[in-house]
Amino acid sequence: MQYESINTADELQEFCNSLSDEPVIAFDTEFVSDDTYRPQLCLIQVATPKTLAIIDPLSVENTIPFWDLLASSGRTVVAHAAREESRFCYRFSGKPIEGLFDTQLAAGFVGMEYPASLATLVQKLVNKVLPKGETRTDWSRRPLSKAQIEYALHDVIDLIEMYQQLDSEVIKLDRRSWLDEESDRLQQKVIDGETKENWRRVSGASGMKPRQLEIIRHLWRWREQEAKKRDRLPKRILRDDLMVELARRGITDQRKIKDIRGMERRSLADHYEAISSAIQAGLNTPEHELPRRPRGMRRVVSPMLSQFLSTSIACISRQQKLAPPIVGNADDVRELLGYELDRRENDSLPALLNGWRGEIVGKAFRKILAGELAIRVADVRETQPLEFIDA
Repeated sequence: MQYESINTADELQEFCNSLSDEPVIAFDTEFVSDDTYRPQLCLIQVATPKTLAIIDPLSVENTIPFWDLLASSGRTVVAHAAREESRFCYRFSGKPIEGLFDTQLAAGFVGMEYPASLATLVQKLVNKVLPKGETRTDWSRRPLSKAQIEYALHDVIDLIEMYQQLDSEVIKLDRRSWLDEESDRLQQKVIDGETKENWRRVSGASGMKPRQLEIIRHLWRWREQEAKKRDRLPKRILRDDLMVELARRGITDQRKIKDIRGMERRSLADHYEAISSAIQAGLNTPEHELPRRPRGMRRVVSPMLSQFLSTSIACISRQQKLAPPIVGNADDVRELLGYELDRRENDSLPALLNGWRGEIVGKAFRKILAGELAIRVADVRETQPLEFIDA
């Protein structure tokens, strides 16, 4: 397998200059994330119609020119299941990938399996079987063997051909704008995860009182700072269940904090004062600045209706040649029903009524709720045998 190897900053800059006029660039990454604050980028594989290359971030150190290239307009960037790739691009360039074509996402928009693995799509679209020999590789170790490098390159060599096939189908179904909309939405979710405080996602925090939630917020901030400083997973610094217990008790006495089962760990011994200070900050917060508890559940909607509409997603998806998981799930259905049947002031538009989902699902659901659509068995041999017809 012939490929170019990029190991210095000068080589990377020259390589990026050579890619600047390429209309299509396919890429993938290898990384490790077992116990670091953020995944460690270890390898970048790149393919164009003319070039196959690997970039070694551990040798180059500064890969910003590559990410700046991907964040600039003028090309299509092909990747598969590109969540982490989007995260790397935002981390190093401060921008999302411009012109991203995610093959996993595109497959869902043409009715294929979603989310499908790269191996599954390669087999279905290109009729090849990807090698499996290096699935447990530690990509941070050097030197990498020839087998490891070739294994990594196999993840990109077929991406452009896959893109061409999938893009043709997407355009035929007139769904390129849907794909672009969903790609932007998913990249924004990645950016929000990088930039917004996610303390409400602490496991066990739901249902806590406002004062306790405020303590959770301050403990979360301290944990994030400490994890970033030590380059450790936040939950390795302080577990979620311990944060919840600390917030419930609301104690600042360091001896009593240490007495909580799990808090006696040696790794926490130097941090009792900081933890106590975070709890005190939560206790000192004025009442009017406390976080508001999430709204209670809406009035109970018929479970049968909710289940029926959840099944309806599969029916609508089949008729529209879409993978049902890409359209929505039971939580999305409950959100829509609450909005339609028990709307509250300042409610935001549910996902199933927004964008392309609103066009194909929202309109259909509103007709179902109005009794204007009926369901019938279209083909008993199909996996999804039902379809909707005008009542």
